[in-house]
Amino acid sequence: MSQPFSTRQRLRSFVYAFAGLRAVLRTEHNTWIHLAFTIIVVVLAALLHISKVEWMVLIIVFAQVWIAEIFNTVFEKLADLYTKEQHPQIKVIKDMAAGAVLLSAIAAFLVGCVIFLPKIFALL
Repeated sequence: MSQPFSTRQRLRSFVYAFAGLRAVLRTEHNTWIHLAFTIIVVVLAALLHISKVEWMVLIIVFAQVWIAEIFNTVFEKLADLYTKEQHPQIKVIKDMAAGAVLLSAIAAFLVGCVIFLPKIFALL
């Protein structure tokens, strides 16, 4: 039987979610690279006064990259719980997850080029 709705439990779930974000920032070096680029792009977007639609697209691609990185970390940690030894299937799983991060980062880069390059060239 399911538990009755609890506001306290719902609020606690946010605490757990923020703890997860802190954990990924503390343990994964690549998240600092993502954070640096996120900050740089936000500052550039503010300076160039991008449109609301462009902001929405940037928010979506930021989220996409961060979500891919977090899931990549989850897959790696789960695989490491399974075995610390080299395993060919686990290597493939980890490589696939890393590939997802790479694809999302490339997509974000391309979106950034579409949004920012015309604005930067217009200033020159």
